[in-house]
Amino acid sequence: MDVNVSMARSSSSSSSSSSSRSMDLAPQEYRTAGLVFYCFLFVIGFVVNVTALWVFAMTTKKRSSVTVHMINVAVVDLLFILLLPFRMVYYSWDYWPFGDLFCRVSAALTVFYPCMALWVFALISADRYVAIVQPRHSRELKSARKALVSCAGIWVMTLGCTAPLLFPDEDPDAAAGRNFTTCLKMRDIVHLRRDNPINFVRLVFFFLVPMCIMVGCYAVIVDNLMHGRTSKLKPKVKQKSIRIIVTLIVQVLVCFVPYHICFVFLLLSPATGEDYSSWGAFTTLLMNLSTVLDIVLYYIVSKQFQDRVISVILYRNYLRSVRRKSVHTSSVRSLSNLTSAMI
Repeated sequence: MDVNVSMARSSSSSSSSSSSRSMDLAPQEYRTAGLVFYCFLFVIGFVVNVTALWVFAMTTKKRSSVTVHMINVAVVDLLFILLLPFRMVYYSWDYWPFGDLFCRVSAALTVFYPCMALWVFALISADRYVAIVQPRHSRELKSARKALVSCAGIWVMTLGCTAPLLFPDEDPDAAAGRNFTTCLKMRDIVHLRRDNPINFVRLVFFFLVPMCIMVGCYAVIVDNLMHGRTSKLKPKVKQKSIRIIVTLIVQVLVCFVPYHICFVFLLLSPATGEDYSSWGAFTTLLMNLSTVLDIVLYYIVSKQFQDRVISVILYRNYLRSVRRKSVHTSSVRSLSNLTSAMI
């Protein structure tokens, strides 16, 4: 009798732990989609950003403000992309085997990436503003040294504001009775609702402020282009600036605006006890897509990056042509040998 009771208790405890685990972790459909999506991002994003970092940091002889900004974009992307293999293990194994400290670091970097990326985009927008609206002062304002100082200041500011996420007051992974590591902090932005004042400040300074800078710069640039106040600029400079502006606008609207809108709704909505949000998970995936879409920005900005991509494509075409020629010559040789043997 006692044995049956103990077996019933153990089965009930195991079933309750499994049910709590299934409630805590993401649904199977999201984990499968996340695994496929992160595999795609890692392969494409790693190749693209390593190529961009090599082009802008190693092969560019003359440094400019644009070069410094592109290096920072590539470094921020790579810093986030290098975490994706750990996410893929998390979604495939259904638990987090890398410890609590690395879970905290991953969660903090998930919030750090959009904050840093938006401010770098704001600096690029300001750079385009100076190039089009204030071309006389471009040499003074667009120096590589000033761009380096401004980027360093943004790194310090962003790291300082995301560092408190390493030590949250209420840790969703520290609930009693769990004998596994869930790392809910890394999954999406749901856990951030527990710290409303700090996150509202972060929302203002790392989303609204850079967005206002970008919108203000673009409004003045468009006004100057429409009224013909940029007649002294070369047509190539105008086309390049317009392409950069359109690329940044599309990227921000697709990747970052939905993420922060969902962030606002989660901060304002009352806690319902549900740890999973499909909308928060989806917008987090969209935000991660920015690491791959930066290839358009690299391609527009740098002629060397264009040449590098084109050379890769042409090299593949060259290999195909060589293979075709080798097959053709081998067939011709075999035919000639056959005819000589018959003669």
